[in-house]
Amino acid sequence: EEEEEEKDDLDDEDDDDGEDNEDEEVADGGGNNSNDHPSKPQENNPKTKKEPSFINNDNHNDGPFQPNHSDFPSDDLFLGGGNEGVFYDYSEKNAHESPYRGSLGPLLVDAVVERAKQRQPRVIAIGDVHGCIDELQALLRRCDYRPGDLVVFLGDLVSKGPDSISVVQMAREIGAIGVRGNHDFEVIRWHQAIKSGADPPVIGSEHFHIASGLSKSDLKWLYTLPWYLSSKELGALFVHAGFVSGIRLPKQNPRLMMNMRSILPDGTVTSKFFNNWPWARLWDGPQTVLFGHDADRGLQQYEHAIGLDTGCVYGGRLTACILPEKRLVSVSAKREYFQYRRKHFD
Repeated sequence: EEEEEEKDDLDDEDDDDGEDNEDEEVADGGGNNSNDHPSKPQENNPKTKKEPSFINNDNHNDGPFQPNHSDFPSDDLFLGGGNEGVFYDYSEKNAHESPYRGSLGPLLVDAVVERAKQRQPRVIAIGDVHGCIDELQALLRRCDYRPGDLVVFLGDLVSKGPDSISVVQMAREIGAIGVRGNHDFEVIRWHQAIKSGADPPVIGSEHFHIASGLSKSDLKWLYTLPWYLSSKELGALFVHAGFVSGIRLPKQNPRLMMNMRSILPDGTVTSKFFNNWPWARLWDGPQTVLFGHDADRGLQQYEHAIGLDTGCVYGGRLTACILPEKRLVSVSAKREYFQYRRKHFD
C-alpha cells in the first residue's frame, strides 16, 4: 500500500510539471511575435480561462428593460408599480410604493401650476436698445423677466452702441418679437446689397459691418420684423416711430412708421423734432400706441400713447413698459456710447 501511495504522489508531480510546461508554452506564444502579450491567457485553453468575479451568474435581472424579463406583464408601463422600473406610478392605489409615499411629485406639479396662476405671463415692451447689451440684460433682470414673458422690441435694436450683434442674438434666443426701426431697416438693405454683389462702402458704414457680422439665424429674425404689431387683447399697438391719426393701419406709410416725430399744424408729417408738435398728441385711440425713436422728447405719456425711447445709447436710460398694467421700468446707461447731435425746431 505504501508503494502504491508513493507511485500516486510521483504521478501527481508529473502532472504538475506538465501543467507548468503548458503554461510556459502558452506564455511563449510562438516566441517571435513582439505584439503578443505574455501575461494574456489563451481563450481556448480551459485550464487558463477564468470567469471575472464581478459577473453574476444567477440569471437574475436587477433592472427593467432586460431581455426575456418576464416578471411583469407586457402592458405594465410602471413595471411593478415603480419598485423596479423608472416610471413611478403615483396613483392613489400605489401611493405607498411611490417615492415619498406619492406626495412629492404631485406637490411639485401643483406648486408650479399655482405659481403660474398667480403670476400671469406678461408683455415687456422695450424702447430703442441701439446695441446696448449690458443695459438690456440689466433691464430684463429689473423687470424680473422669466421664460413665458413676451418681450417686444420697439425697433432700433442695432447701431451706435457697443454690441449690436449680441443684442439681435439675445432677442432671437429669448423668443422676442419686435417692429422694424429705421436702423434695423438699413442693416437689411445692406444685407440685400451684399447678396447682390455690391462693393463695400468706401467710407465705413456701421450698418454694412453689422449686416456682414450677423449669423443667418439672426438675419432671418431681423427680416421678420414687421412695420407694426397689434394686440386686441391688450388694446395696444407697437410701432417704432408713430402713426398718422385718421388713417387706417393698413394704409399707414411704412417710411413714416419708421421715421416720423412731428406733425405740424398744416398736417405735414416730418422726421424732424418740433418741440411743440409731437405726433402722439393727435392720436385719439382707442388703442394705446407704444413707440420709440424720439429720444429728444424722452419718456412720453399721453392718454393713448407712450414713448419709450429715453436715449440709452446717448447716456440716458433704457426703458420698458410692462403690460397689461402699463408699469414703467428703466435702468441707467453705463456711459455715453454715442454723442447726441440733433437740431431742434420750434
